Amino acid sequence: MQLQGLYIITDNALIPPTKFIETVEQAIAGGASIVQYRDKNSDKALQIEQALALRKLCHKHRVLFLINDDVTLAKYVNADGVHLGAEDTPMCVARAIMGEKIVVGISCYNQLSLAQRAVNAGATYVAFGSFFSSATKPDAVPVEINLLQEARKTLTRPIVAIGGITPENGSELIAAGADCLAIIRGVFAQSDVTAAAQRYAQLFKT
Repeated sequence: MQLQGLYIITDNALIPPTKFIETVEQAIAGGASIVQYRDKNSDKALQIEQALALRKLCHKHRVLFLINDDVTLAKYVNADGVHLGAEDTPMCVARAIMGEKIVVGISCYNQLSLAQRAVNAGATYVAFGSFFSSATKPDAVPVEINLLQEARKTLTRPIVAIGGITPENGSELIAAGADCLAIIRGVFAQSDVTAAAQRYAQLFKT
């Protein structure tokens, strides 16, 4: 399982609960190579149910399965790893709970120095964004594309770009050094999820 390509992040406000796994599978069919389960609002029973089903789905398709923030849930369902923000569980605690071999991604916003510290501390990958205006996080810190170019020169880990990315603007982020494009609405807010995913996945082949 490699850290490259289309990185989809689930959103329970966009994906109907009755079609949750089916919809994510459509995105995987379109070329998603990483799935992050992100749910800040549902009750714990639903989170466990969805996370267990997603883990099974992702491993069936040999896709990396990560959980946003919740290290306890990630441990319980045996996810491949976690994605952590600045206010989330420290990376050392996540590895102590889940084991040293898990994937740990760190949100670094617009801070190259934060990314360097994360890499030095053992992060598997780092994420920067928002590169474009985002309906999911309208107050996110804006990031200039040249930060990707600087990060590519200095960092030795995969780099994820996030924030308002479309099939039209995604190629410039890849050219600047992004290994992955993290997408929410660009896939899950579309009427044809598989076709939407394919448009992003195609950017990594051209």
